[in-house]
Order: sequence, then structure tokens, then C-alpha cells
Amino acid sequence: MISITHLIGDDINDKVEVYATTIETKDNVVTAGGEVVVVYQDYHLSAKRAIYDRNSGELELFGNIRASQGENIKLLGEYAKLNIAQKERTFKPFYMLEKTSDVWLSGANSYAKDIEVEVESGVMSGCDPNNPLWKIEFTSSEYNTDTMWLNLYNARIYLYDIPVFYTPYFGYSLDTTRRTGVLPPMVGFSDKEGFYYEQALYIAEQNWWDLELKPQIRTNRGSGLYSTFRFVDSKVSKGSLTAGYFKEKQEYFDESDLANKKHYGFNFLYDNGDVINQWFGTSFKGQSGLYMDIVNMNDVDYINLSTNDTTQNVTTTQLLSRINLFYNTDNNYFGTYFKHYKNLTLDSNEKTLQNLPALHYHKYLETLLDEHFLYSLDVQSNNYYRSLGKSATQTDINIPLTLQTSLFDEHLNVSYKSYINAQHTSFKGNEEIPTTNEYSDGFFARNYHSLTASTQLTRAFDEVTHVVDFGVEYQLGGSDMEDGYYDEQKDYCSIKENKTQPICEFYNITDIEESLQLYFSHYLYDISGKQIIYHRVAQGISYEDIGGGAGELENELDYQITDNLNFYNNMFYNYDESSFSKNFNKIMYVSSSFDIGLSHMYKNSFIPDSGNILQHTSYLTSSISYKYDKHYSYTYKHDYDLERSEKKGFEVGFLYQKRCWDFGLRYVENNRPILNLSGVSDSIYDRYIYIIVRLKPIMSPQGKGTGFSYRLPDKSETN
Repeated sequence: MISITHLIGDDINDKVEVYATTIETKDNVVTAGGEVVVVYQDYHLSAKRAIYDRNSGELELFGNIRASQGENIKLLGEYAKLNIAQKERTFKPFYMLEKTSDVWLSGANSYAKDIEVEVESGVMSGCDPNNPLWKIEFTSSEYNTDTMWLNLYNARIYLYDIPVFYTPYFGYSLDTTRRTGVLPPMVGFSDKEGFYYEQALYIAEQNWWDLELKPQIRTNRGSGLYSTFRFVDSKVSKGSLTAGYFKEKQEYFDESDLANKKHYGFNFLYDNGDVINQWFGTSFKGQSGLYMDIVNMNDVDYINLSTNDTTQNVTTTQLLSRINLFYNTDNNYFGTYFKHYKNLTLDSNEKTLQNLPALHYHKYLETLLDEHFLYSLDVQSNNYYRSLGKSATQTDINIPLTLQTSLFDEHLNVSYKSYINAQHTSFKGNEEIPTTNEYSDGFFARNYHSLTASTQLTRAFDEVTHVVDFGVEYQLGGSDMEDGYYDEQKDYCSIKENKTQPICEFYNITDIEESLQLYFSHYLYDISGKQIIYHRVAQGISYEDIGGGAGELENELDYQITDNLNFYNNMFYNYDESSFSKNFNKIMYVSSSFDIGLSHMYKNSFIPDSGNILQHTSYLTSSISYKYDKHYSYTYKHDYDLERSEKKGFEVGFLYQKRCWDFGLRYVENNRPILNLSGVSDSIYDRYIYIIVRLKPIMSPQGKGTGFSYRLPDKSETN
């Protein structure tokens, strides 16, 4: 093998090395034959023959060209021309494989200068080049080897040889770096809402923020825009702002009897794990934090319209906005909380009681007398406010005192607890409708006691370890002191039927019953420490003259039957009614290929049926997922209200996965809430067919990919 080296300019790194079986030089033109290898910077090229002109700096390669740039880019061609001095490169024909993303690009010819590569009349895909399942044909393209961003123009997407989509432009990054670009579209059709199209745009110009814009159109219903701005403003803080707007067409608005023609709202989230030191430049050793979740919307359809897959939405008729700020040390905790409620079923929110703010101080548990005496302190003041109606400031103080010891060689633990509680309420504002009710400022104090005895026994066997925990707690009321509001309203507000009256709204004092609480629990662990069985039984007994006797019996069981099979039960038995007030059962089987979950919730309030308030709740949920092999997987979900004989949700589907593409089909039924013109919450039963297509790697396997949905005609417009 013969070699020749030529230096271009004055830079020692800017040189061309040619290795070949035969090399001939004439008038500064080098002709190499046989097995030719050319090395230039991070380029390695091989060919059958090469001609290099030292004067012009042009290198021509002929026959079976193999080229690599760095570790990830591989190039193929029959003819290549490289102008070393001008940093220009031409390939005919052109084939490039980007190994990081496993995407290949082929074209009639290519021209490159510096980091920019232009390809004419080509094809790209992530599948087997011999018979690709999908491909994108284009008239021209641009690729930046530095940013790894690929632009395709006049792109036609084919599944096998069937054209399915055209776009004048398609941009895609061949690495995983966040970049600005167009995201896969979502399309669908409904006989009522018409054709649905959502085209998301992702903007990420800097590494600390990104913006996602999702304009959508529903041809028969209207159009709107939803957006999410995400940011990371420090190492310990991040946030996001989601906002949206949708306007109904007049005809759809009239036919559907909706409450609002325009739907809009926003949600701001922010989390900071060291807010005091970061914002105020302090160096406190304690932990501080700020959490904000502020949400507002004019009705629930703002959520329904945020996506075409209504099963992904969590809807509610009451909104809660929160701001929590705290500072925490080993001994003390300081916090302030703001809570704002909005009921979407009400025309005005002025009567809704808000908590703006709550102030909280907690003194952590301290010990004395060789840890036989324990005490702590908790103080919380809540400012309950509304613009129309009575408001109040209510402050609670709680001081638990504990004496504890162990007996019989630590087999029995006993303790005595004395609880000191106090509450003060001061009122402000006027009642909505003037009455003769007295809202005098008041003070309440209480002291009550409890005695506890418990034991815990552990025994290890060859294969398992058994832990038994048994305890009894006797609670005894002490003394109360009432003044003002608490003394005046005690007799009236203590009656259960009067709890909902306006005068009792701030009366939250409950009697301390003389009672006995028995509990028993045991655990079974295998030799690796994994829990096999957790079982707990609890029984309360009241010694009051009125309403006394045995309370509800609670039984809880969590049984890991096998490594794959688990059963959970939680039930409450009411002796007075000789029936269960709650019984929840759930069984799950989880394996590498098969998951199944079945649960049933039963509740009985023991209140006679009245209007829309049901005495019983009986709800069944089930889900099955089955992975047949590495290609096929199936899912099934079914939620059913047994008491109402009403299907709440249903889904069945499958997903076919290959190395370079996924195809899925889902049939979905969903009961979603709406707000009608009269301001009453209603619901619509939707039925959809969803088609999911992911062209990998240009569509992430973790993402939803491009989807098409077809909404079937409603079986009934409203339920």
C-alpha cells in the first residue's frame, strides 16, 4: 500500500492523506488505483479509483464509494467530487445512513458545503431499504450535519407503495435534542362536529423553555387554540402555563343548547424547592418551598375540547386553585396556604367561601424524661372570606401531651395522651339575607384523654417472617369551655339535621365520645423481605347513652397470592343495619405478557332514596392488556355503574408494532360532562374509533403519533 499526504494551507490538521495500491503523479495531479482510502479530518472514504488535483484541491472518487463522517453518518455512491479547499462535496447517486436515529436518505445527487447538505429527488425512511413499510419521497431536502436537522420539501408519505399524506414541508431532527418544529397532526371525523384537524407546533429556541401551540378546527362546530408554555427558571424550580380558547359556531351552539358560545381557561403550575434563598438571596439552612396551581375556566367544555380523545380528560364541576409556601427546619415548620374555589355550575362565585389565607405553625415532637414524655404544638389560622355573605377568621391550637413506657421486657407498650385543643372565631361581613341569628365572636377550649396499650410480636420461620400487632385505645372526654358563638349555637348546631344551616357553617365542634378502639393486624414476609399478607381488623365501641354501642367493623386485606396475582379488600360492616356500608374488592394479575384488573366498589349510605341522591353505589371497573408477541398487543377496559345500569366507559383496541412503525386501532365509549344552557351539569355519551400511526423514529414510540378519530353518531344526545 502506497500513501501520499498533502497539506492545504498552514493548518497541520487540514491535510489530505491518500492510500492506494498504485499512485501516479503527473503535473500535480495524483491518480490512485486499486483499493483507495482517503482520510480528511473526520472523513474516511474508500473507492476503486481516485484523482486528486493539488492545484485546485479537487478530489474525485469513482466506483463503489464508501464514506463515513464521524461515528454516526455513513455515505454511499458511485461518483464523488470533493473540493478540499472550498469544503464542497458532491455525490452521485447519494445514500446516507444516520446511525443514531437509524434513518436513511437516498437521492439522485447531493451537494454539500461546510455543514449543509442538499439532496435532489430522494426518499427517506427508518425501515429496511429493500422493502420499506413506510417512506417519504421528496423533490428536495436540506440537512445540517451540525444540528442534525432535516428539511423535506413536497413530501409524500407512503405506506408500502400507497400514498397516504402530502405536505409541502416536513422538518425533523435526527437526534433527541429539543428543537423547534411541526409535531405530528391529529385528525378525526364526527357526523355532528365534522372534520377535526389539530396541527401542533413546538417551539424550543432555548434550553430553559419551550412552547407548544395546538390550533384545531372542527368544521361543523368551531375552532380554537390551546397552548402550553413550559420553563425551568433554576435548578430547583420549574413551571408551566396552559391556556386555551374555543369559539362555537352559532348553528352548533343553538342546536346543542350549550351554556356558553366561547370556552376559555388557563392553568398555571409552579414548583420551587428553595424559594426563600433563591428569591431573597439568603442562606438559610432550612428547607423552603413554593407550590402554585392556579386554574380558571368558564365551563367544563374548555377541558372537553382540549383534545379529541375525551378519555384522556379529567373533568370536574368545581375548581380549586392553590398557593402553598413553607419553611421547614428540624424543629419548626411555618406555612401559609391560599385556596380559591370556583363552582362551574353557578352563575356567580361571590357566595363561595374561600380560604385566603391559612397560616400554619408546627412545633415538631420533643421528648423529655429519657423519651418517656413527648409533646408538640400545632397552630393554624384560617381566613374564610367571600364577597357576599358571612366571613370569619378561625384559629385552632392543638397541644398533644404523651407519657409512654414499655413493660414486661418491652412486650407491652402503654401510653397516656392528653389533648389540649382551643378554637377562636371572629366574624365579619353581613349575611346575604338579614336574620336574627347571632354571630358573636366566640372561644372554645377542650381537654380530653386516651389510654393506649399495644404489643408487637415477630417470629421468623424458615421461609417466612410473621409480625403480629395488637392494640387497644380507650378515649375519655374531659372538660369543655364555650364562650360567645360556641355557647349560643351549641344546642342548635349539635343536631345533625341543622348542620347545613347558615348559622352552623362555621361550627365544626364534634363531641368527644367515651369509646374503645380495638385493632389487630398481622404481616407475613418472605425470606427476601417482600410482603405476602397484610391484614388489619379494627372495631370501635361507643359508651354514650344515645347512639352508643359497637361502631362499624373494618376489615382490610392485601394478599400477594403469587408473584403475579394480588387481591385487595376493604370493607365496613354496620351492625345496626346488618349490612355492609362499604365493600371494595380488587384483584390484579400482572405478568410480562398479560395484565388483568377487576374491581368493584359498593357503598350504602343508609339514607332513603330521594331525587337524584342514590342510597347505593355499585361500580365495576375492569381492564385487560395482553401482549401476544413482540408485534401484537391488545387492550380492553370497561367501567359500569351497576346501580344506574349505565355504562360509564368502554374501550377495546390493539397495537401492532414493528421496528420502524406502529399501527393501532381503538374503539372507545365515554360518558363526559357538559354544562347546558340552564346551568345544569349534563352528560353526553361519546363513541369514537381511534386510528394510531407511528412512523418510527420520526414519531416517538412513547408519544401518541399521528392519530385519526371517527366519532360515531350518539346513541342518545344526552343522558
